Amino acid sequence: MFRTALRNLLAHKTRLMMTALAVLLGTAFVSGTLVFSDSVGSAYRDRLSKSLDDVAVQVTAGGPRARAEDQAALDTRVVDTVRTLPGVASVRPSVTGTPVIADRQNNATGNAWGNSGTNYVPGKDGKDSRYPLAEGRGPAAEGEIALDTKTAGKIGAKVGGTVRLAVDGPVVTKKLVGIVRSDDPRVSAGGSLALFDTATAQKLFGKPGEFSEIVVAATRGTDQQKLTAEVREALPKSFEVESGKKLAENQAKGIDQETGSIRKTFLVFAGISLFVGIFIIANTFTMLIAQRSREIALLRAVGASRRQVVRSVLIEAGLLGLVASAAGFVLGLGIAAGLHPLLNSTGASLPDGPMVITPTAVLSALGVGVAVTVLAAWLPSRKAARIAPVEALAAVDQAPTTRSLVVRNSIGAVLTAAGVAVMLYVTTLRTTGGLTAAMAGSALTLAGVIVLAPLLSRPFVNLFGRLTARFSGVSGRLAKENALRNPRRTAATASALMIGLTLITGLTVAAVSANEGMNKMGKQDLKADYKVSSSGYLGLSPEIAKTLAGQPGVEAAVPLRSLGFEADGRPALAYATDVRAVAKVTDVRMVSGSLADVRGTGAVAVGEKFAEERGLKAGSTLPMAFYDGKKASPRVAAVYRDNDVLTDVLTTPALLDPHQDKVHDDQVLVKAAPGRAKGLHGKIKESLGGNPLIKVQSQDDLRRSQAGNIDDVLYLMYGLLGMAVVIAVIGVVNTLAMSVFERTREIGMLRAIGLARREVKRMVRLESVIIAMFGAVMGVGVGVFLAWSGGHLLRASFPQYEMVVPWARIGVFLLLALAVGVLAALWPARRAARLNMLESIGAQ
Repeated sequence: MFRTALRNLLAHKTRLMMTALAVLLGTAFVSGTLVFSDSVGSAYRDRLSKSLDDVAVQVTAGGPRARAEDQAALDTRVVDTVRTLPGVASVRPSVTGTPVIADRQNNATGNAWGNSGTNYVPGKDGKDSRYPLAEGRGPAAEGEIALDTKTAGKIGAKVGGTVRLAVDGPVVTKKLVGIVRSDDPRVSAGGSLALFDTATAQKLFGKPGEFSEIVVAATRGTDQQKLTAEVREALPKSFEVESGKKLAENQAKGIDQETGSIRKTFLVFAGISLFVGIFIIANTFTMLIAQRSREIALLRAVGASRRQVVRSVLIEAGLLGLVASAAGFVLGLGIAAGLHPLLNSTGASLPDGPMVITPTAVLSALGVGVAVTVLAAWLPSRKAARIAPVEALAAVDQAPTTRSLVVRNSIGAVLTAAGVAVMLYVTTLRTTGGLTAAMAGSALTLAGVIVLAPLLSRPFVNLFGRLTARFSGVSGRLAKENALRNPRRTAATASALMIGLTLITGLTVAAVSANEGMNKMGKQDLKADYKVSSSGYLGLSPEIAKTLAGQPGVEAAVPLRSLGFEADGRPALAYATDVRAVAKVTDVRMVSGSLADVRGTGAVAVGEKFAEERGLKAGSTLPMAFYDGKKASPRVAAVYRDNDVLTDVLTTPALLDPHQDKVHDDQVLVKAAPGRAKGLHGKIKESLGGNPLIKVQSQDDLRRSQAGNIDDVLYLMYGLLGMAVVIAVIGVVNTLAMSVFERTREIGMLRAIGLARREVKRMVRLESVIIAMFGAVMGVGVGVFLAWSGGHLLRASFPQYEMVVPWARIGVFLLLALAVGVLAALWPARRAARLNMLESIGAQ
């Protein structure tokens, strides 16, 4: 049977070409994802291992939740204490922060999470071994700075020139005295590195005389775990002491989580592509078995058992899957190589590194390809085994029995009804906890429609066929009859396209609806004309709000600064601001009380939902436990309606500032004087000295930014689902091509009675268009329904969400499906028209 399967595979290699291509693309997606994620993870680990080579122990100050009375300064006394311990080779005290470097246009360079600044620690030779010099020397005075090679290249800085930067306030200018090489993974991934002398770094990022961390290097032969224990014993408990090994493990786990999320996301879409491919594979083997029924009958007649027939078909499928998967793995290497620059072009900033090909990736790609192909061929193989020799010799292609169609339609109706019922239940939910139910309902609905597709195809094909017959005459009527001839085949081909369009339509409707909600949210609560925020993580200096308030054309510049706390053991967030002016920049609607009563440290205003959850009302007391260990119990002076600009609690700076190590604003909302909003953007930027730290956004900028984020995700989804759509198109081509093989004699007879080549081509094209449009209409319909029902889950956390059907985009999807139908028929139609009339009539 193995030789029989191999002979069949070689004999029908042309007919199996499209099926092999579908498997190839699906496994290429899988292998590309696995190789890409392994390569990125390896590159990150290589960078981290280099940066931790000499780290035996790391000591950092206590976290923000440490009690104030337990905290101790990480200063030179701590450094000296550690240095005297046995086994310590060296101690490197570091001060770290996130400076923002300005480029030539005064915009921030690098990325917020990857920008870093620290102190340059010269050794006896005047050089810092951690940062090898490429040019110049290390910084040694307050007005000096050194940059990494990539950042210096980006901003065009040369040794001897100047560099403009900001930390949390005004721009400062320093002289570039050196350029260093760095293996910091954040720099490799697109961030920036700035180096200062220790005193300057402490002034910029912390407090004079204090450090952010100290790194301990051990002497040769010293046990790292023992040294870590000794350091921990010698220092106060408020310090965090970790071994280099533990740091490496924690960072490796973080890398695995990051790359794992990328891998899972890509593999989900690879799975969708392979699922679509199952329809093509099953369709192909069903048609092949129908065309080879005489051959199967002869095998049964000479003694082949049903099990052997099944085994023969599955071996053929396995060999096809193995060959296609091997080719797909090679293509996947190209996909992995292309993903790196593609994602970096969108701002992903992935580190460079060699391609990593693991045995797991190879075996997974080959195993998935073979398993999917064999699984898809299993039902056709059982159908082949059930064919009796006499029946197979009597007919080439028998229609499915009425009983089998009734059973299928019944199962489809039950699945669809169950799915619709679950989705209707989801519309009644008012929390986001129904995600599992929504996913189950969506899967049931999609599965039910797929099973019902043969039944649904008849009315659609009849309706669409009338149009084709009216405009294309006999070719249109023949196309309709061909599509109706085998509704299962038509349904399977259309279902592959339907799956992709269902997901694309659902995502599009959800994204457009979310964008509309964002627009409503901005217009509803934000009255300010501009929002000024930081492009880094340290916030804004309070001086910025004062500067803006004094600018011509500014009616109000209201700063908002936040601080976390706990109320009744649950985390919450408070905003401090000028409560007298906050109503000028946001729509504050009161439920009870007045903001005028929020004064000093004794009163707060709270949001309506926050008040309901904690049983608060005007006149109540709010217990606040701050993370510095101190507590407060202000009176609730007012309750305001929930506001997208404000947060749980609104109070004055006098209440929050004493609990912050360094006071900074999260944002400043600027209200322009009447008629002065136009042109104020540039004036704000200019008044702040072209500070790269400052991000100035108008209301339109904010809406575009929010919409851009949603659109970026949507376009990424389009790209990932594109593979599934391509495989579906291959399925249409495959079905038409094999149908032409199957109907060779029929086409010859049509030619003999006067059907021109042009009309044969038109017949095949119209059949393709009917199948493609059927899949598109089903996909759009199911996608809109799932988006409508699933969208109700968002309303609990996103009240402004309201479903919007983007008819223009849906029209584009239908036009693209029409184009797919025409293009997919090019090769099959050309081949059908070129068949020799006499040879076709004589074909078996």
